[in-house]
Amino acid sequence: MDAAGHFADHVIATRFADLSETTRSAAARLILDSVGVGLSGSAGQWAAELSGAAVGWGQGAHCRVLGRNGRFPPGLAAFHNAYNIHNSEFDCLHEDAVVHALTAILPAALAVAEHQGGVSGQTLIEAVVAGVDIAAAIGLAGTSAMKFFRPAVVGGFGAVAAAAKIAGLDRDQMITAFGAQYAQSGGSMQAHEEGTMLLALQIGFNARAAVEAVDLARAGLKATQHTFDGRFGYFNLFEDTVDLAPVLADLPRVRRVEQVVEKPFPTGRATHGAIEAVMRLQARRASDPAMLHDLTVTVSPVAYTLVGRPARIGMPANYARLCLSYCVARCLLDGTVGVGHFTPAALAELDPLMLAERIEVQTFDMAEPSAFGPCRVTLDYADGTSASETVGQALGHPENPVTADQRMAKFRANCQAAALPLSQDQATTLAGRIDTLETLHDVRALMDLACPLAG
Repeated sequence: MDAAGHFADHVIATRFADLSETTRSAAARLILDSVGVGLSGSAGQWAAELSGAAVGWGQGAHCRVLGRNGRFPPGLAAFHNAYNIHNSEFDCLHEDAVVHALTAILPAALAVAEHQGGVSGQTLIEAVVAGVDIAAAIGLAGTSAMKFFRPAVVGGFGAVAAAAKIAGLDRDQMITAFGAQYAQSGGSMQAHEEGTMLLALQIGFNARAAVEAVDLARAGLKATQHTFDGRFGYFNLFEDTVDLAPVLADLPRVRRVEQVVEKPFPTGRATHGAIEAVMRLQARRASDPAMLHDLTVTVSPVAYTLVGRPARIGMPANYARLCLSYCVARCLLDGTVGVGHFTPAALAELDPLMLAERIEVQTFDMAEPSAFGPCRVTLDYADGTSASETVGQALGHPENPVTADQRMAKFRANCQAAALPLSQDQATTLAGRIDTLETLHDVRALMDLACPLAG
């Protein structure tokens, strides 16, 4: 059987009643996180310019965009929401699959749910769980370094799974939707290399394509049937090496949403271990840069590939969020790394750039091709002493989870940072509604709370 058939069968078989409480709770937590990040992203880098550029792309219909006024066609709403969730590098991800797990999936599911109406919170949870399972499975099957931007391309397939679940597609329609998505898939690592906002736009493009792929399948399109493992299918063209069999075997028994990481810092995930290590070292012995002789950060090979770039004068914000030495320098100077460290004014400051130049980034000798950890930071002090801290799984990983207070603090701050901010009372009400999502009769009521000024 082609992988598309396996994936379609899995999505159809995913039922809320069969999900464990752990799986349900994980899905609700990540929906909360993604909604908050999307609200904050509405005021993020290039969000206003994108809104202006997209004025002629469609207005009206039923769907809303986090942090914005107005209503939009489903595909366009999914596009904007996916962009907003990713534009500040604050969104959750599945580390081993290298997939920003809900970034395309949730916007596509919400758009179809709003357009369709009458979609329950339980169905939304089913869709998110199934979508993450599919996206993570495809990402995990690829065992070589990325050439295409996996969070966009693979996230699009997960978005198809989630949107198809909401729409109630049958098996044949779902296989067709995967094929229609594949025909529209795109996103290269060059945007990551250069740190442009095209990185987040690529996720938006694929989220929009997923909504449209479901519409095409529902209308009777017959698309490619061997989308994933055909001669010119995804695995043969987008991945250099693939190990699909164990991933398919795990589909019925492993819920990948439980493995998704929540980000405590608005930076590339591969920087988080170093940021946490610095915070631990500074908690033991607070030191300003003048007290330090050498600073060394050791990371996995894949982390180095993703964030080992040098800091430079005039670097754009999205480049800086993916620059390990800049993030470490900021943490050493200010005790943490936050959204304010990536404004034009902050990026023009010379002290963190000069400190970043002093940081030596090395790699561990390890064979694992997709590991974000471990990470080790070593500080050599001017008095001849040294201290080292190693972080295996960075804060936010299920093995090193954020606390409920940390999660809510992030959510409240993100709600307040939106282009159309939510009050503290509104944020509390929205968080409570997501916490009881399984009792919700219509997802549109959730969007009423998230977008109270949308009209």
